[in-house]
Amino acid sequence: MAIDVYANNCLLIIAQAHSYRIAPYLKAAYQRGLKPILASNGEYSLIQEVSDGLCIDFNQPEEALEQILQLTQNDVIVGVVGCDDSTVELAAEVAQSLGLPHNPPLAAKLSRRKDLARAHLLQAGCSVPKHLLINIAEFLQQPLSSKYNISFPCVIKPINLSASRGVIRANNNEELIVACQRIQGILADLDVNAELNSTDVAFEQAHALIEDYIDGVEVAFEGYLQNGQLYCIALFDKPDPLEGPFFEETIYVTPSNLSDTLQAMILKRLAQACDAYGLRVGPIHAELRVDGKDAWILEIASRTMGGDCARMLDSNSLDGDNEFTLEALSITLLVGQKVQVSKPQGSRGVMMIPIPKEGILRKISGLDSARKVNFVEKVDIIIAKGHKLIPLPEGDQYLGYIFARADTPAEVTKAIRDAHAKIQFAISPLWEIAPAC
Repeated sequence: MAIDVYANNCLLIIAQAHSYRIAPYLKAAYQRGLKPILASNGEYSLIQEVSDGLCIDFNQPEEALEQILQLTQNDVIVGVVGCDDSTVELAAEVAQSLGLPHNPPLAAKLSRRKDLARAHLLQAGCSVPKHLLINIAEFLQQPLSSKYNISFPCVIKPINLSASRGVIRANNNEELIVACQRIQGILADLDVNAELNSTDVAFEQAHALIEDYIDGVEVAFEGYLQNGQLYCIALFDKPDPLEGPFFEETIYVTPSNLSDTLQAMILKRLAQACDAYGLRVGPIHAELRVDGKDAWILEIASRTMGGDCARMLDSNSLDGDNEFTLEALSITLLVGQKVQVSKPQGSRGVMMIPIPKEGILRKISGLDSARKVNFVEKVDIIIAKGHKLIPLPEGDQYLGYIFARADTPAEVTKAIRDAHAKIQFAISPLWEIAPAC
């Protein structure tokens, strides 16, 4: 389904220079008759090798906005996409300046800053865990939980990172101190240009969020907003319990086994939260905890789901188009066209293959056997042999993905587990080089 708005129409894609989301957005843009223009960061960005490109400094948002508007003034921009958490706010500002469909820039900022989001949702009466924003260095000087009214167990997390990076459970004051020290190290080691991209870099590196641990099941939501109305594409169960001390996500499987009542509550809570943010249009990815009392908002992002997980939803129908992707859906919404998406047929699932330990990846075996497991569609390994592996909470990568489809969630989950059990990763330890005498 090509989008025939007018001749030479362009889609502006704002992304990190090495974002894995660039390729699927480029493909979806071309398939819909749009010329993609990439705005990215990095002095030596390779984006011009694959598409027209603009090199932008994300750490200077006002200058970046002016530069984008100036460099594209002769182009017919019909939509603006922010691929990553760190680019959705700038994308909203550009679209607002051009009079195109967009979320308010503040709403986009709330979707990437956990501390601001928590405070905003609490003020709006939404269900969020009890939380506390701390300056990590100041907290470590006098880390008494009674002074800060902290109850255990609790979870401490950076205010702006995704994929469970730096998220740690603490069961007592001693564990909380260790967790704070660990997060402080993670934030200090961040590549500011590639991972924060904000005028608030110093604040984001100095602060963390402490919140109540919610004992319950965790779910992921993938959907979209159209004229402020929230629609669900898929609700994913996470069969592996996420109890800490770290919160590495592994399996997503849909449809959810939760009752219709609980699923309706989740949709209601998410709609309330999106409204509180001010989000109006585009993709929505959310994470929630469901206990016996409520559905608690953990995260709402105004982007598609992370990693290559989105590929398990490919080929659903989009207004008669046989090749649906979440990227195609996002583009269609952000150029102002209406969509109606049917939910996936049967059951689908994916495993984000966890990194078992730190070291150098030396050998991978058992892939052929894993790919032959009944209901497994694909096994992708994305980290090459010889590369360093860093597990959570410091790391932010997975070894790869296992995709499966079947009639039921139980069949999908079993297929993924059986396939994963057949893969062996040989990981050698890291050895520090001794200084020369």
